[in-house]
Amino acid sequence: MIGSEGRWMHWFQPGGIAMVLILALSVLAPSCGFKALAAETIVDALGRTVTPGPATRILTLGSDVTEIVHALGAGERIIAVDRGSKYPASVIQKPNVGYRRQLSVEGLAGLRPDLILAAEDSGPPEAVEVLKSLAIPIVFIPEDNSPQGIERKITLIAASLGYEDKGRVVSAEVLSAFQTATDLASKVAPERRKKVVFFHGLVRLSAAGAGTAADAIIRYAGGINPMEVVKGYKPASEEKLIEMAPDVILMMSDGKGGPTAEQVFGTRALSATPAAQNKALIVLDGAYMIGFGPRTADAIRDLAQALYPEVADED
Repeated sequence: MIGSEGRWMHWFQPGGIAMVLILALSVLAPSCGFKALAAETIVDALGRTVTPGPATRILTLGSDVTEIVHALGAGERIIAVDRGSKYPASVIQKPNVGYRRQLSVEGLAGLRPDLILAAEDSGPPEAVEVLKSLAIPIVFIPEDNSPQGIERKITLIAASLGYEDKGRVVSAEVLSAFQTATDLASKVAPERRKKVVFFHGLVRLSAAGAGTAADAIIRYAGGINPMEVVKGYKPASEEKLIEMAPDVILMMSDGKGGPTAEQVFGTRALSATPAAQNKALIVLDGAYMIGFGPRTADAIRDLAQALYPEVADED
């Protein structure tokens, strides 16, 4: 189990957009404008044409984005990361700008990056609009929970860094590992597949439905997500959980050795499920499990082996 911890950050103040923009431009313009040696333009996930520039001081927003930069061999260029970036271990020592969906433009500007690589779901919208207006290049990386999606991320980031050849090598390795992991799950007969529900935490019992990374991981690992009838994360009531009858509960590590089976199945809403009868709980690190980056194939393999150890033993 890999620990998963985070630190909260300052919330972007909508009323101060003009002031923040002036501050950010004054900080960034002298050192982070477009350079004569700028790289060729690329088109990012939002359809924007961006000139990445030399990219010697990179700020990454998204655990998958951070991991891909390291996989390409450019990790030493990263000067700061978001709260979710925990791998490799070296990034924990870097400045942390907080949750990528609650960005503070002032905090980012003060770090003086010359390129921001941001997950497509970064926010809030007001902060993102200000970031787009800065002299600093910002490339938005697509959110796509599929092996082809990982390849798209690698290709775009590699192009942004001028590492196209390395990008092709990394993509080939990742796609091969992904295929191997899903081949393991394909050995499980349909009637033996287990129903798996993923929860972010126990306080609100918000479960992952269709369109989420967790839903995709469950399916690629050979599981069935009974919450796929709804989109996104939705609350799961006691009655709904009894009706869904999950065989396994999947959760993220809290970074403190939990959650434990006693904590999870001590929750009233989960105590009457088949998973509770067997204390069937699987805990994985958050970025490892739902980041959809270079290590996702490993997470799929680990989940498939935990769900179906008899199949794993056949290899």
